[in-house]
Amino acid sequence: MRDPSAGPSPAPSKPPPTAPPIPDPVPATARPPRCTPPGSACSSPAGPPPYDAPWNGWWRTPNRPSPLRLPTPTGCAHGPPWSAPGAGPRTAARPGTADALYGTEAERAALYGIDAERAALRASGGRRAARRTLLRSLGPGSHLLPVAARTLIGCALAGYLCAALGVGRPYWAIVTAASLYQANVTLTWNRALQRTLGNLLGVLVFAAVLPLSRTGPLALVLCCLFFSFAAEALITRNYWLGSVAVTPMALLVLEFGGSHPAGELIGDRVLDTVLGALAGFLAATLVTNRRATGRVERALEATARARTEAETAYAAPSAELDRARRALTASLVELREAGDAAAGEWWQRALPEQELLAAEQAGHRTLAATAQRLGPAARAPERGRGRAAHALSIGAE
Repeated sequence: MRDPSAGPSPAPSKPPPTAPPIPDPVPATARPPRCTPPGSACSSPAGPPPYDAPWNGWWRTPNRPSPLRLPTPTGCAHGPPWSAPGAGPRTAARPGTADALYGTEAERAALYGIDAERAALRASGGRRAARRTLLRSLGPGSHLLPVAARTLIGCALAGYLCAALGVGRPYWAIVTAASLYQANVTLTWNRALQRTLGNLLGVLVFAAVLPLSRTGPLALVLCCLFFSFAAEALITRNYWLGSVAVTPMALLVLEFGGSHPAGELIGDRVLDTVLGALAGFLAATLVTNRRATGRVERALEATARARTEAETAYAAPSAELDRARRALTASLVELREAGDAAAGEWWQRALPEQELLAAEQAGHRTLAATAQRLGPAARAPERGRGRAAHALSIGAE
């Protein structure tokens, strides 16, 4: 009860002015029903768990136009900004980003990682730098240019040859030719033998399994699953064994569209495999890699510089020594790749094999010394430090 001596009661305070309502861009009749009743966790102003927003927006990731716009339930905190309770005024959204999907700061923060992954490409010069890197990797003097030229010529030759002979499926020959190319001619020859042997044996397996697969749809599906599992399990261990499983799987997949004459499928596969392997290896032989030895010489110079920097930084702080050690490791990897690639090429200058071996041994000795300097051995007694210094002196020879 109010005290009469307290005087007249104060006038009721006016409510604070509110911003004018934002016009609803979607008519109420066009909205889908609520996904949950009001007051539930989904419709609370606090919003959904952090994983709800990315799950709800998987179909409209930035820079990916969506042919299908799924209806978002109204009344949910992860719904459209105009239907989310407490969403506040909607800010201007940048098209193609998370801002265009979600209105509040919390909703945009849930999808921040999607924009962050594309920050480098959106930055000024990011795409131009990526194009320049690609062009340099395929430009004159690049060790990838001969492989690219072999692939282009070999695939084109295999396709035209099969089309001229009237083989039913020339793309099998193109795939065979493209799968042959490795770092050098020797490895390409090995891959050609493995591919041809695996496909021929796989054709025999297909001929044996075909009657079983035609007993019913379930048998066909189980056969495809078995050969798919076998291909994944074997292809990384032995290429020709993996090809034995890939060939019947590829031929059985054609049975889903309808039965085909077994003789036609087997004949096309054998002809495409043989023609593709011949055309691919012919292109690898004709397109020579005369720059392989030059790559080895450049790798030797880079390894010598990196080893000198690592020896100079041996007494420097750990951060500088770690940087020099990483550079030396990268140069040794490049030196080994260049040597392996050049060892299998023909029609080129003689390789400096002794110099290559000496550079690798000296580089690895220097790496061992820097590892002792950075690792627990750096805190060992003086005898341990003496061994590290002796290893460094050996690497400098």
